[in-house]
Amino acid sequence: MCGLTGFIDFSNSTSEEVLKQMTDSLIHRGPDDRGTEIRFHSGAKIGFGFRRLSIIDLSSGGHQPMINENNGDMIVFNGEVYNFAEIREELLKCGHQFKSTSDSEVVLKAFHQWGTACIEKFIGMFAIVLFSPSTGKVHFFRDRAGVKPLYYYWDGKLLLFGSELKALHKHPGFSRTIDYSSLRLYFHHGYIPSPFSIFKFTFKVEPGQRMEFDLKSRNLKKFTYWDLIKVFNRPKLKIDFEEAVEELEKLMVSAFRYRMISDVPVGVFLSGGYDSTCVTALLQEHSDVKLKTFTISFDSEIFNEGHYARAVADHLDTDHYNYHCTEEDAMELVDKYPIVYDEPLSDGGGLSNMLVALKASEHVKVVLSADGGDEIFAGYSKHHYSKQQYHRYFNLPYPVRVTMAKAMSMVNYFRNWPIYRIDRFSRLQSFLEAKDVSTLFDRVNQTFTEYEITQFMKPRTRKLYNKFMNDHLLGKGNDEIDRIIAIDFQTFLSEDILPKVDRATKFASIEAREPLLDHRIIEFAATLPSSFKLKGDKGKYILREVVHKYVPQSIMDRPKMGFGIPISHWGQGKLRPLFDECFDQKFIKDQGLFSASKLGELYKSYQSGNMTSFDRMYTVFNFQHWFKKWMLSFTGIIITSNIF
Repeated sequence: MCGLTGFIDFSNSTSEEVLKQMTDSLIHRGPDDRGTEIRFHSGAKIGFGFRRLSIIDLSSGGHQPMINENNGDMIVFNGEVYNFAEIREELLKCGHQFKSTSDSEVVLKAFHQWGTACIEKFIGMFAIVLFSPSTGKVHFFRDRAGVKPLYYYWDGKLLLFGSELKALHKHPGFSRTIDYSSLRLYFHHGYIPSPFSIFKFTFKVEPGQRMEFDLKSRNLKKFTYWDLIKVFNRPKLKIDFEEAVEELEKLMVSAFRYRMISDVPVGVFLSGGYDSTCVTALLQEHSDVKLKTFTISFDSEIFNEGHYARAVADHLDTDHYNYHCTEEDAMELVDKYPIVYDEPLSDGGGLSNMLVALKASEHVKVVLSADGGDEIFAGYSKHHYSKQQYHRYFNLPYPVRVTMAKAMSMVNYFRNWPIYRIDRFSRLQSFLEAKDVSTLFDRVNQTFTEYEITQFMKPRTRKLYNKFMNDHLLGKGNDEIDRIIAIDFQTFLSEDILPKVDRATKFASIEAREPLLDHRIIEFAATLPSSFKLKGDKGKYILREVVHKYVPQSIMDRPKMGFGIPISHWGQGKLRPLFDECFDQKFIKDQGLFSASKLGELYKSYQSGNMTSFDRMYTVFNFQHWFKKWMLSFTGIIITSNIF
């Protein structure tokens, strides 16, 4: 739901017109209403802007920015607090009165009653910015899993914030300077992990974090109110498997029902895999009306999961919609991709998510997306593989591994390996250098290794601390799988999957809800023995058992897919002119960031039919495509607020 933005300007030079432009750049996130407010405090000009997607309380009572008439607190709030009705009743008993039935007013009054501790009462997804005149502070909150985005820019004189980077671009004081150390992280992972962003002075509020900005001292303090690592460090539950299945199902029913609370129609993304089937099955079981379910299909059977989704939908008797995607459909969206994903993101599912969101928007305004099951219940093959590699390499003492890695680095100095080939030599070196299972997991899943990036990236960079380095914070009660999925949740899920779904659905002006990311489910799963999640090489063991109560295993057993798209083939066909543009040798030389010859080798390998180089080529392509849209705007590309 919605988009928020604003500024704290100590030069007092930001105009109301600039605030409106920042706000309207997010019209796709909230086409139903717009609001702006400006205040002055402690020598600063404070502006809040909001675009509303009306989901709960469709009246003007839900208009934002919303102001508490009792103390002047001002809020912009993107997301949903699903248990707002219970909190509202508690606040009524405390003497508070309400003018609307919106959850936004509940959040505002909850802050008045309990201060920043109110955040621990909320079950939901949210990004909140709240100005408290009585304390002279501006508060920033982000939900536990990071479903809702929140960026901020701070250079010592100007603080900007927004649901998306495109809102910050509209302010003339925003410095659009690439942070090359963050760019290096992008080439490792295909995304930029928080708190970093593609730009200098620009960061993400981290999941489970709140921040306080003191207007008088200009100090920005960060606090963690929910920490997944601490959850994993809790004692593991002493519970048998059957009891765990029963308890998990109860939690899921509660979480899924909460996410059906809406004053507008709700549907479900259904891929036919275990996660989306679980959500659909439990909701349909406890509903008197047919659920609307949505999927997409392709001509290529490698990517086509339409028939799997149809089989599940037929069994559960949902009102199912399948959208057949053609190459022409994708071509219409590829050029918009770097505008929708306004920070570089190399995920092949981004386009397919945009397509299925557009289809769903014809019928519903809210859709449930079953992300998180793989990260919570060890569902990826990379989890089992990383565990295998850990036992393979860590049988050697660390000093021996380090000595071997140093010898390999000396050999690397004399090598000139083409980057279109996966450099198994440098990967082995990186495995040997890993100090713990989380670092090894990082390196198993890197698109490019350190050595490979050095071969084609020119700017000098520094090493940034990120959550792949958090293994030492996990207690001894966590085995290899616990450590791997704890890190995967905080990295790939929070920084790739969730932004991908958020931007795709907001592109279609609908709201995505994530029922599996209810923090009660996350906390329960984290304290289960890992054997309940990964049994042998089969992940999501306990979740599968829940699903098999409603859908036969014969329907469910099939290859893992999940809204993929055959862009690897389209890039050699009708999409080739766009790909050619991004790998143009003159453009790369003028850009000055990369070795033109190295990237030329990579692209030539892909176009000659070497599909093993596609992921690496596509990671470079997405950055180049983004660069052309956002960094060349000063020299010809005009970015308008009407981006779609």
